[in-house]
Amino acid sequence: MRLIRKLVVLAIIGGGGVAAYNYWSDHGWPLRSRATTLDTADVKREAVRLATRASAKASVAATQVGVTMSEGALTAKIKSKMALDDHVNARAVGVDTSGSVVTLTGVVGSAAARERAVSLARDTEGVTRVVDRLQVRQR
Repeated sequence: MRLIRKLVVLAIIGGGGVAAYNYWSDHGWPLRSRATTLDTADVKREAVRLATRASAKASVAATQVGVTMSEGALTAKIKSKMALDDHVNARAVGVDTSGSVVTLTGVVGSAAARERAVSLARDTEGVTRVVDRLQVRQR
């Protein structure tokens, strides 16, 4: 019973303290907003600045996506040519595309298969240079 009385007295004192603070301070109850008026010209300038920045970032991102998609398309074209070719084991040849430069890696069964893989990559539209890192398997 004593504990309950103490808690009630503390709650009353706490509530009275909050009420006294609000009464004697400039805040009142509930707290009033102290927002100042905004200058519309500043707001417009900031909005234009942010929109320009967002537009530039979106343009860069779109360009990067386009480059990535075209690199992926070149890689897919070369891999499909190799898969359809009887002389090249397409699973053994890795194709990495960076821009319009294609790098071939892996191990092939013969020098003829190596030359065929390089020529298939070189003859693909959009490829400007082929880096040959293929190795011929020693028997």
